[in-house]
Parts: sequence; structure tokens; C-alpha cells
Amino acid sequence: MRRSVGLGLRREFLPEVMAQQPAVGFWEIAPENWIPRGNMAYRQLDQLREQYPLTCHGLSLSIASPDPLNEAFVLQVKTFLDRFQIDLYSEHLSYCSAQGQLYDLLPIPFTEAAVDYVVARIKRVQQLLERPLVLENISYYAAPGQEITELQFIQQVLEQADCRLLLDVNNVYVNSINHGYDAKAFIASLPSERIVYGHIAGHSEEAPDLLVDTHGSDVRSEVWALLDYAYQQHGVFNTVLERDFNIPPLAQLLNEAAHIESAQQAIR
Repeated sequence: MRRSVGLGLRREFLPEVMAQQPAVGFWEIAPENWIPRGNMAYRQLDQLREQYPLTCHGLSLSIASPDPLNEAFVLQVKTFLDRFQIDLYSEHLSYCSAQGQLYDLLPIPFTEAAVDYVVARIKRVQQLLERPLVLENISYYAAPGQEITELQFIQQVLEQADCRLLLDVNNVYVNSINHGYDAKAFIASLPSERIVYGHIAGHSEEAPDLLVDTHGSDVRSEVWALLDYAYQQHGVFNTVLERDFNIPPLAQLLNEAAHIESAQQAIR
């Protein structure tokens, strides 16, 4: 499989991965799942890194939280990235804490004031990390206090913070159905030069106008088509297949990830 196709690494897959060295271009890991685990886990990652590139996709930076930025945590992440020579660290353009962990990704209000607030925090994170921060567009189900569009919000944050974008194609599709906008127009309006890599995943349909981003099923045909369109608009970018629930055997995930490779080859 091409180096531009990745999978999220689950620890239960690790023995199989180390023994069989499947054809995966790179593995995406969550630093929060590895930092506390100590020397044995680090030795496993050292072995893995000898065979595959690694990227990091974080879970708890909470870039838009009303709480003060957890700079000690950011420095922990930097130490981890430096230790394993990982260049890309991505997170969610959202927040998940407010005087305590909320265990969900909440949408940032689409306002000019929120842009200013988030941009300042992103700049500080990038200063501490000594590398660009890559932020993912999230799925959201309400937009309280909205003054500008989701697209305008993302465009302004990327430009003013001089950060990068993780384009989650499934999230664009889910939001386009739930909030009634044109997914292709949304993707076409994103700045190509900011897109570092992408995600694709499955979702559930609760109603014709209500989709839920679950990462718990196979990718739908409409989302595959939107990934093709994103490649046509922005060129081929590294893409990760996400699966967090109802996880099938690794061989089945590899078969689905091969669909990404086919889409990339068609564009190339």
C-alpha cells in the first residue's frame, strides 16, 4: 500500500502488526494513549517506527476551552513528538474541557471573537511545540450564537494562526446533510496549501436529515465520492481510515484502506 494511506493504530493490533508488518503506509497514534504507559510501550513504538512512519492525532488539547491552556500538557506532547521524531501533530478544532473533562468534542461558536480567541491559543501551542499545529474540522450538531459560517470560521483560523488543516471528509459530508450546505462547494473553498492530510470514516443515519459521525461502520459510497472530489480539487493528500467502534479484524480494515489507494491512483 502506498505511503500516503494510513490507519489508526489500536494497541490490540500491535502484536499482529509487529509479526506480519502489513502493507500500511503510516500509522496514526494518539499521544495520550502512549505517554503514560512507560518504557515497554516506548520500546514497542521504537520497533514500530523502524518499519513505519508515525503521525500523532491528539484527543485532549481542547484548543477552544474557556480554561487556561494546559501548557504542561503541550510540553509533554512536544517531548513525545521529539522522542519519536514525529513531525505531524493534529488535533480537533473544538474543545472538550470546561472546569473539567467533558469527554466530547464540542463546537466552537462561529463568531469573530471566537476566531481571535482560538488563534491566540493556536499560536501559543505552535510556539511551545516548535512545529505547526494541524487542526481537524469536526462534525457538530448545533451552532449556538453563529455569526459567520463554518467555512468562514475555518478559513479565518487557518489564515490568522498560520496553522494547517486535517481535512475530515466524512465530517464535511455529515455536516452538509445536518446543516444543509453543499459539501463539494465547502471542500473546493478550502485552501489547498493548508491541507496536510485527511481522515475518512463511517457514520450512522438516524434520519434523512440527521447523520452521526460514529467511526463505527464502513465508509459510505457518498463519502468515497467526496474523497475523490477532494483529491481532484486539492491533489492527493495522505489519508487515514478511522475506525473506533465495532472494530473488524485488521485484514478487513486493510481491504477498506485499499479503497483509498485506488482513489489516489485514479487521480495520479
